[in-house]
Amino acid sequence: MKSSLPVHIKDHPSYQLHRKQMWMQILLPIFLAVLLFIVVTIITGLATFRDHGDVNRWAAISTIWLVLPVMIGGLIFLILLIAMIYLLSRLTTLIPPYSFQAQRIVYRIESGVKRFAEMFRKPGLALQELARLVRSYIKNARKAKSH
Repeated sequence: MKSSLPVHIKDHPSYQLHRKQMWMQILLPIFLAVLLFIVVTIITGLATFRDHGDVNRWAAISTIWLVLPVMIGGLIFLILLIAMIYLLSRLTTLIPPYSFQAQRIVYRIESGVKRFAEMFRKPGLALQELARLVRSYIKNARKAKSH
């Protein structure tokens, strides 16, 4: 029995739907945004250079165009920050009580490591102190002998 699948990928309905959606959801918005940018640029140029080009107006419009992307980026960052704060506040209520137990285990391990390090450090400190005392005794003995 032969399969009823289309021979070419271009004949497949999902591919045809994809092509239609690509034009409507990707390319058309890009073209409209470029067209809008060009129109705004032309209108701005006409408004600026009409009546012998008002420099103050041109400076204000340039400042607007420079600040606008920063404001949009800041707004996007603010929205993301608010969303993260909201999600973290929801997440902290969902943390299981086992996290407290895990934290206790980590603290026990930490205190064990500190005790172990202290146990190895004390003999070294004692030997250093003993060496310092011996050097001091020898130094004092040499001073007493020379006088």
